[in-house]
Amino acid sequence: MPDKVPITSSELGSLWLTYQEKTMILRMLEYFIEKADDEKAKKIMTSMYSELEGFISKIVAIYEEEGAVTPTGFTSQDVYKDVPKLYDNGFDIMFVRLLKEISMGLHALNISMTFREDINILFADLTALTQKYFMLCSQYLLENGLLVRSPFVTMPKSVEFVKDNDYLSASSINPFTQKRTFNTVEVAHIHKGIESNLTGLQMILGFAQSAKDKEVKKYFFEGAELAKGIVKELSELMIQENLAVPQTAGGNATKSTEAPFSDKLMMYCTSLFCSFSLGSNSLGTAFSLRNDLPAKMTIFTKDVFEYAHKGAKIMIKNGWMEEPPQMITRK
Repeated sequence: MPDKVPITSSELGSLWLTYQEKTMILRMLEYFIEKADDEKAKKIMTSMYSELEGFISKIVAIYEEEGAVTPTGFTSQDVYKDVPKLYDNGFDIMFVRLLKEISMGLHALNISMTFREDINILFADLTALTQKYFMLCSQYLLENGLLVRSPFVTMPKSVEFVKDNDYLSASSINPFTQKRTFNTVEVAHIHKGIESNLTGLQMILGFAQSAKDKEVKKYFFEGAELAKGIVKELSELMIQENLAVPQTAGGNATKSTEAPFSDKLMMYCTSLFCSFSLGSNSLGTAFSLRNDLPAKMTIFTKDVFEYAHKGAKIMIKNGWMEEPPQMITRK
């Protein structure tokens, strides 16, 4: 028996996706660190950059041991550190926090699809790193008034069970009774949807005003309108329930029209955010019992999927979509 079992298809795929995401994050951190005007934010990002570099080296080492070609991912050609600031007032940490949120989900999925001990350990360590910096970013944003907590709630004093099917309906069958208010699980998903789309909106507005390719620029503006629509729909649900709508106090795009990243990197980042949105909408649908919420989430999912599909075609057209390792064709 060999000292190490060869890696499987799912392990190779997980490592490939991780390499793409992490090299993208490193390039974006290089720019944000260069432009950081807050020492604490700069320290968080610099520390994270240093630790992530070590994981990239480990992935490259596994590829070399297996005799596999290392993916291209994103390189120094995809970042332009000398251009003016594209974002202001805490956007860097807001953005990094959202990236860590995405990474937590990806690592949890990857570790469930890997078998070899060294790769399991790699993803377990990446999970710990991701949780560490997610919490550091959250604390930083809370301290600076840039992260809005979800609504507070009166603590329950007794356990209740659902008594009839009206609980599942957005409108009560009985005209003399009101539809039920959202439960805390539903509010959590609505709040998260607004918060994520607000950060994504500022991100894609910056991409739109600085992208070089006209088709890409138009695509980003379409994405901004999609994010606005989702925020509006979810906010209206909160308002109808007399709940406070989360609003960010910072993280705005500046007036700069000089891109800090290549169109290829910005398109991939948008694709990653679309994948995260599809996953979040699916969870929101699964855990929401009032039937108007899954209906809305399903429409959001359809719109985001169609938008992501359009982006994939643009990436293929421009030769920006790196192909994952393929299985052997045996026909």
